[in-house]
Amino acid sequence: MSPSMKKPGSVSVVVPIYNERENAVLLYRSVRDVLKTLGRKTEMVFVDDGSVDGTREVLRGLAARDRSLRVVLFRRNFGQSAAMAAGFRASRGDIVVTMDGDLQNDPADIPQLLSKIEEGYDVVSGWRKDRKDKLFLRKIPSRLANRLICSVTDVRLHDTGCSLKAFRRDVVDRIRIYGELHRFLPALARVEGARISEMVVRHHPRRFGKSKYNLTRTFRVLMDLSTLNLFLKYLRSPFRFFGKIGGGFFFAGLAVCAWIGHRVMVRNVPLADVNVAVTLAFLCFVAGFQWISLGAVASLIVKTGRRRGASLSGLIRPDAF
Repeated sequence: MSPSMKKPGSVSVVVPIYNERENAVLLYRSVRDVLKTLGRKTEMVFVDDGSVDGTREVLRGLAARDRSLRVVLFRRNFGQSAAMAAGFRASRGDIVVTMDGDLQNDPADIPQLLSKIEEGYDVVSGWRKDRKDKLFLRKIPSRLANRLICSVTDVRLHDTGCSLKAFRRDVVDRIRIYGELHRFLPALARVEGARISEMVVRHHPRRFGKSKYNLTRTFRVLMDLSTLNLFLKYLRSPFRFFGKIGGGFFFAGLAVCAWIGHRVMVRNVPLADVNVAVTLAFLCFVAGFQWISLGAVASLIVKTGRRRGASLSGLIRPDAF
């Protein structure tokens, strides 16, 4: 997509929010005031992730007075990834901007994100260069996680954890979020061939409420990073992954069979004395067959998905505004 392309029109701002009653009204007003200056069709999508502090009631009141604000309410807390996915589904803009609900991201950076998108990029990620968070609880773990994520995903960003991002609609429609994968949105977008850029954004200290981040989330992030690593390496050819494991089991079974043959034919050991080894060899062959079968099924699913995606690529998405 060249820089001379037609400028996208409408903008949706998606904000997952959880127990931010003191921040909700201020955030709404800040985003609203910035969107009014854009001269485009705009909307706000606030996703309440099961708040229990009165945030839901505040959002309901705001939405009742402003038709440009749409509110999605979860019955319980499902996590930021689920809230982000719901916001993407509910949004209707040509460009989708995401941000946190704690007022640490600055809505005033939205016009610059849109300008960067219009240079021809599909995803623009914020970089909190001057981050206003606690050093040991937030900054150091974030820097370590950022280096690990960049090394695994091969997406070179200074700040993978910044929620302030802008996405083109077609990218949002293709990526699927679950677990803690909201942290890896640029990597998921790269799988879809997206062009990714980064820009410095402002970051403010938290004024009200308390942070939802704690170090126990690190384990979940690492597990999802392992899943993402698998996804990135073997998305196009899953049989390579399953086939390697299946082949390993087959070779293990052959090695056990060779050991059994040596014991029985060379050393004249009764077959009854190696029945445990016979069972082990049988299990290795069965496991190898199962893993290879899984690889064949996974490859079939991937090929079917490609054909379906190709058949849908010519469809024109109607204007939802």
